[in-house]
Amino acid sequence: MGTKDMDAIDRKIVALLQEDASLSLAQIAHRVGLSQSPCWKRIQRLEKAGVILKRVALISPESIGMGLTVFVSIETGDHSSAWLSKFAQTVTAMPEVMEFHRMAGDIDYMLRVAVTDMQAYDAFYKKLIDTMPLKNVTSRFSMERVKSTTAYPIATDLKPLKKR
Repeated sequence: MGTKDMDAIDRKIVALLQEDASLSLAQIAHRVGLSQSPCWKRIQRLEKAGVILKRVALISPESIGMGLTVFVSIETGDHSSAWLSKFAQTVTAMPEVMEFHRMAGDIDYMLRVAVTDMQAYDAFYKKLIDTMPLKNVTSRFSMERVKSTTAYPIATDLKPLKKR
């Protein structure tokens, strides 16, 4: 299921849940113009289809002492699937890694890492470079989070396409 398979009500449900997953079923149903039972069936279908992955609480990193965000770009000399599999397994197991992307372009991988301070990052960095041979590791430290969102833009006012 993708956005082409979702009607305007599905898109409104997803947009609402992205904004506030703590909304009750009654609140969501009211806002999208459905009764609770059909609304719940739509939510279940969106979950089953993998559109809604999970519903979580977002935490302020500073409030739990994770005030340092580091973007780590990695270049490697080995591009084999066996190497990637082992590297991915190792890196995804590191709790400091919040995001892990395989990239196109001049770097191979990009990580977003959350740690308490520079000393904690240094420990993470040493652990990372000890895991496997890496060609280059570059760290960029975030000075200020200007925007951070988990909500993707979803057009909720799309009309169904008319068939010719």
